[in-house]
Amino acid sequence: MDLQRELVRLVGAFQGAGIDFALIGGLALAAHGAARATADLDLLAEGERDADVHRILLGLGYECLHRTPDVANYAASGCVSGRVDFLFARRSYGKAMLARAAAQPVLGVSLKVVDATDLVGLKVQASSNDRSRRHRDLADIQSLLRAARELDLARMREYFRLFDREKELDALLEEVRR
Repeated sequence: MDLQRELVRLVGAFQGAGIDFALIGGLALAAHGAARATADLDLLAEGERDADVHRILLGLGYECLHRTPDVANYAASGCVSGRVDFLFARRSYGKAMLARAAAQPVLGVSLKVVDATDLVGLKVQASSNDRSRRHRDLADIQSLLRAARELDLARMREYFRLFDREKELDALLEEVRR
């Protein structure tokens, strides 16, 4: 997948439609200095605009693999290459993440990226919902703890508390301090 080309296409389409969105996932990790190889795009978008996101992705040549009110996954069809996954901000936490996201350059494209603390929160949620992700997501969190310039420890602790995983945060913080 030509991530830069797809970013340009998606950013242009979403901005043209007035859809608020932000980068999450592997590219967002890299934007915060915690590099990890990735071959897809992960985005957080306004929950109320999920139908518009769906229409835009289909119009750009993507096939819908899975779609619920909270998430959607699209894969290339025809001449487009790659995969794009969406998390829709419907609840207060997701909407706050989207509001805090700030524009920065990613692969030469300026777009909003969720802040590092919120990225940790998304990793905690994902690894709580799918235990097979836990090892990779904890490694990503540890990388963010080491690389990110600004982290809100109180908000991070709240994310871990929501999933009854505060002891894991304490262990990660201790590991990073060594």
